[in-house]
Amino acid sequence: MAGEKDFAVAASSEWTDDEDGVRLPAGEAHAWVPGQNQTVCGLPLRRAQLTRFPHVTWADALPESGGGADRVKRLCPRCRSAAAGRTAGRDSWRRVNPRP
Repeated sequence: MAGEKDFAVAASSEWTDDEDGVRLPAGEAHAWVPGQNQTVCGLPLRRAQLTRFPHVTWADALPESGGGADRVKRLCPRCRSAAAGRTAGRDSWRRVNPRP
């Protein structure tokens, strides 16, 4: 799977920055790999009416990054988990001393 730096953003709406004139994501944001027709969580871009932002990285859409993430209201939890490197079906913890 791609690393977090390889993910771009697909969002439910957009806004234009007055200073730079650049389109930025707004509303609900999903992680997306450019060249694919679906988000990382499996949502089809066209059917969900998501706008692609290949120039915005997933890290820039996180609320703690500030800047272009000002109008992102919600991050998809499944996309956020996938971007962090967690996979479904794999435990996030490991038993160190199993019982006999």
